Amino acid sequence: MTLGRILVVDDEPQIRRFLRPALAAAGYDVIEAENGADAIKAAATSAPDVIILDLGLPDMDGKDVIANLRGWSTLPIIILSARDRETEKIAALDLGADDYIEKPFGIGELTARIRTAMRHVGKSESLPSSIEADGLSIDTQRRIVARDGASIKLTPKEYDLLTLLAHHAGRVVTHRTLLTSVWGPAHGEDLHYLRVFIGQLRQKVERDAAQPKIIQTESGVGYRFVTE
Repeated sequence: MTLGRILVVDDEPQIRRFLRPALAAAGYDVIEAENGADAIKAAATSAPDVIILDLGLPDMDGKDVIANLRGWSTLPIIILSARDRETEKIAALDLGADDYIEKPFGIGELTARIRTAMRHVGKSESLPSSIEADGLSIDTQRRIVARDGASIKLTPKEYDLLTLLAHHAGRVVTHRTLLTSVWGPAHGEDLHYLRVFIGQLRQKVERDAAQPKIIQTESGVGYRFVTE
């Protein structure tokens, strides 16, 4: 019994030759596509559980593949790309990718991201009633946040920001998504505003705000809520 089926979309044969045995050894079935058109077809016909997608494809940009897939599918998409420009990462995530990893990469990190993505498949869009991370507990029904049993007082915006991150636990959430979701579309570019609130939130929920373990920074892109 396999852990799931992974669609690897990359035009570099050496990457596919590396990923196929590595993912198979980790317990996954692997199917491959080397261009965007084949990727879209395979996503529709081969029932993958997760898509690992390179952005630099020969026939179309990987972001166009994301946009096409998000028109009809909620399959988890993990970007695997040598493009390190922040604008590329942000655009892919805002289009609907679930996560990204830069090349070169470690197979351990990739399989951990795959497991995180698969945990979200089929889950309700509503928040779970309880979320826990590093001694922090969030009771979303009663809107109570505590650390090691001691209640933490959050402002309404701090609570909304925390629960939005927690709802996407393990996945990066972009600055724009956080700003527009919590403060509205008019605040989509207010990065300083967001950093101030993240700093305040870390002071309240982290054991050490200077070395945060729960709310981690994805430099230039956004933040990630970590439960492990």
